[in-house]
Amino acid sequence: MTAMGKTRRLVASVLCGAAVTAALAAPTAQATPGGHQDRGPGWVLTGTDTQARFRGLAAVGRDTAWVAGSGGVVLRTTDGGRHWRDVSPAGAAGLELRDIEAFDRRRAVALSIGEGEASRVFRTEDGGATWTESFRNTDARAFYDCLTFFDHRHGLAMSDPVDGRFRVLSTSDGGRNWRVLPDAGMPEAQPGEAGFAASGQCLVSAGDRDVWLATGGGATARVLHSGDRGLTWKASASPIPAGDPARGVFGLAFRDRTHGIAVGGDYRAGQESADAASVTGDGGRSWRTVDTGSYDTVDCAPDGGCWAAGEKGRVARLRQGPAVG
Repeated sequence: MTAMGKTRRLVASVLCGAAVTAALAAPTAQATPGGHQDRGPGWVLTGTDTQARFRGLAAVGRDTAWVAGSGGVVLRTTDGGRHWRDVSPAGAAGLELRDIEAFDRRRAVALSIGEGEASRVFRTEDGGATWTESFRNTDARAFYDCLTFFDHRHGLAMSDPVDGRFRVLSTSDGGRNWRVLPDAGMPEAQPGEAGFAASGQCLVSAGDRDVWLATGGGATARVLHSGDRGLTWKASASPIPAGDPARGVFGLAFRDRTHGIAVGGDYRAGQESADAASVTGDGGRSWRTVDTGSYDTVDCAPDGGCWAAGEKGRVARLRQGPAVG
């Protein structure tokens, strides 16, 4: 990986998670300056007592959520954000945890990113009291960016290209064991093409077999789709700007196999990001401001519970009803 590629992942500050999930799942509301909501739904900050930057987020429900971030920090709440418990994996203090997938209040899988052995997978079955390192990358050419699960057993993790193709890990036992999938069904990567390990949404799934992979850094920003859990893939060009290591698709979200949205652009400060969102199907065409705060990622649970997370320990829960007081 080049120095530019490494820098792109470590310092990229994108709000793809907020744009992606809010467009598909969250109710809309009008915000006043400072993020305060006069009426309708709005984001309510919760106290985490940490300065970690949370780019990994898993919403289990209105009461339960997990966040993962810088310094190997993992927090969990089971009371709607009133209290957060530090459940960080032992020995992960020097790692960047950029993605976390949770099945319930006790079971979760977290991914740390980086070159070589910095890319690892951890899993817990007891609410974070103990963690098991179930995968450690031993290939210096690989850099894992994101992971996703189809159900509580089957999941994938993706790495930047190795030998000219994106590398994909697969698990069929909830993250206990991982294997590298054959790359014969993966299209060749463009020169400089890679994923953005910014918010845990460069690899997303919908249903029990469909998965999408977001790319940038190449001549064309692309979205790769697999309908067989990562065995074969088809690449589609995105209109999102590309042609530079800082440009491309940052994150994706799909509500089913035909309706999705891609968000990206140019992450560098001061650079315009025209045409930074594109949709497939008929969803995500209208946008309204929900909050002016800084968030890196948003996730919503099946029961309608939505959470947002970002820098300086910011974690917020979406207030569903009208404001009080």
